[in-house]
Amino acid sequence: MLKKIETKKIETKKTKSEAINLDGYAPSEREKFMNARQLAYFAKKLQEWRDDILKANRDTLQYLHEDSSQYSDDADRASAETDKTLELRARDRQRKLICKIDEAIERIENGSYGYCMETGEPIGLKRLDARPIAVLSIEAQERHERKERIFRN
Repeated sequence: MLKKIETKKIETKKTKSEAINLDGYAPSEREKFMNARQLAYFAKKLQEWRDDILKANRDTLQYLHEDSSQYSDDADRASAETDKTLELRARDRQRKLICKIDEAIERIENGSYGYCMETGEPIGLKRLDARPIAVLSIEAQERHERKERIFRN
């Protein structure tokens, strides 16, 4: 099932981003916000990020599957197990990140990408370039974090 979704997304994004030349392109504030070229740029960026994560996950799983090291020392065995546990935790976080990337790709496809889910205002190109999965503007994110701190304390 995952393989089919992965292939579908890749084909969809390649088709859209190949139609628009993105060589050396960087979004600019002078352009209309979330024009076709910007959307293609962010779709490509998200898809490449997703592909990199999936490749790293496959490499990790292959390594863990092939690693049949025998340790004579309990400390070495414990250290190796700790390393594997940390790696699996990191992969789990990346699995959750893939879900957020997929949601961002879906927002590109339905036309809501780049706009704050709370206020409807543009998120901003610099923020999206730094964090392409952002769903809140900086102001909305700061309000959210303040509320989170208040309720946590």
